Amino acid sequence: MMQREAVLAAIREKQGQWVSGGALSKELGVSRTAVWKQVKILQAEGYAIETSPKKGYRLTVVPDILSAAEVVSGLQTQVLGRENYFYFAEIDSTNNHAKELAAKNSPEGTIVVAERQTAGRGRRGRAWHSQPGQGIYMSLIMRPPLSLNQLSRVTPSIAVAVAETLEKQLDLKPGIKWPNDVLINGRKIAGILTEAVTDMDGIEYIIIGIGLNVNQRVEDFPEEFRDAVTSTREEVKHPVSRVKLLQELLLQLEKRYRQLTGGEFSLILERFRELSVVIGRDIKLDSVNGVTAGRAIDIDNNGFLTVRDVMGNIHNVMSGEIFLKAPRDNHK
Repeated sequence: MMQREAVLAAIREKQGQWVSGGALSKELGVSRTAVWKQVKILQAEGYAIETSPKKGYRLTVVPDILSAAEVVSGLQTQVLGRENYFYFAEIDSTNNHAKELAAKNSPEGTIVVAERQTAGRGRRGRAWHSQPGQGIYMSLIMRPPLSLNQLSRVTPSIAVAVAETLEKQLDLKPGIKWPNDVLINGRKIAGILTEAVTDMDGIEYIIIGIGLNVNQRVEDFPEEFRDAVTSTREEVKHPVSRVKLLQELLLQLEKRYRQLTGGEFSLILERFRELSVVIGRDIKLDSVNGVTAGRAIDIDNNGFLTVRDVMGNIHNVMSGEIFLKAPRDNHK
């Protein structure tokens, strides 16, 4: 255990009580100066630790940060987040770092979490706004034993897990906008970016990036996004523990990932259809084949969107951007 984690564990065990520097030094087998240096680091991270020349140190408030020390001990997962948990106060992009780790053979279940991203991104290279310490910005390394033609099933599986996290933890009513957005009351609360490296034999690894708005207020977002986004805080009207939300998210991700790799995608697909805010709606679809107007009628067994255009032709769409028409504009 590193000195920081050891000092934190020792004073956290006696949270609210004074612990002398001498006792910590003896217990941990380090100098009192080393203890003091680690306390200063913890204070900088947001831990409210009182100091007294005579009494020592007292932890009064634990911050809502997504470090391994705060998250891992409360996990109910078997694999995700258990080992190789990389935490950053700031990073350019969790997906970028996860890709570097995956290329060096980091195992499945490796997680990269940041309090802030300076170059976070969504689909089509769009920027993802990362308010420091207010959201969940994370990436996972997965190495699924799937064939290449099953790759398109991954994003729907992740979207279902994100939506069910919000249901179970906060009693919210999320919907999924195909292929990778999770909405609350028509506003985006989470996005998913899946990046895969493949070869002739199949999938080498997949990086699953998730951005989830948690404790942001509407005014925290850039003005041009405010009408289209929301957060858990805005929906439940109070701050939410990001630690507990991340722990639940990893649990739901692991559950749905096991179904995906265990040949039970039909269960995921059934739930995806239930949560879809697209099926049955008139849409405009912007894809590699151009812009198509029509009605979304289903999600198929590959996770593709089935669209019937205005001429009655059927299209099975692997990827693209959906623009929903207002319900009153839908034809029967």
